[in-house]
Amino acid sequence: MEFSPFDLPLTDPRHPFHVTHMEMALEEAAQAAAEDEVPVGAVIVSLQRGLIGQAHNQRELLKDPTAHAEMVAITQAAQSLRSWRLEDCILYVTLEPCPMCAGAIVLARLPMVVYGTTDPKAGACDTLYRITNDARLNHRAQVVGGVLAERCAGVLSAFFAEKRRQGKR
Repeated sequence: MEFSPFDLPLTDPRHPFHVTHMEMALEEAAQAAAEDEVPVGAVIVSLQRGLIGQAHNQRELLKDPTAHAEMVAITQAAQSLRSWRLEDCILYVTLEPCPMCAGAIVLARLPMVVYGTTDPKAGACDTLYRITNDARLNHRAQVVGGVLAERCAGVLSAFFAEKRRQGKR
């Protein structure tokens, strides 16, 4: 019997479904970098309807501290489904969600979040906090980290290296 990558469980960060959608999130991150935004991208996939949300950070553009890629994508997905409940959907994001975004994931009832690289300064799914898996909350999301982690981290590292080179914050 021959092995197929599709034989991998959805909990495996190498699953082709995850890799394909993380590549889409990386395209959003590249768009953010081109707009001089911190390069984080997110997409939301409905298992019934396909892609229903895609966004990148827009804090500078919108002058809005809540305009993280995840928040914008969650809003788009909810509008697409005409429901705040994003059941049967998966959020893909290039950087581990922060506490605000992790809270939104719980409130939106997203059953799964898949991220690229960890965030040692604000990660709220695995690194600093585990908001998405906190038993005290009324919903929990399965978390899969490390999908295309090196590429996701590289985009962020290159962006901030360039900022330092330019002498900007």
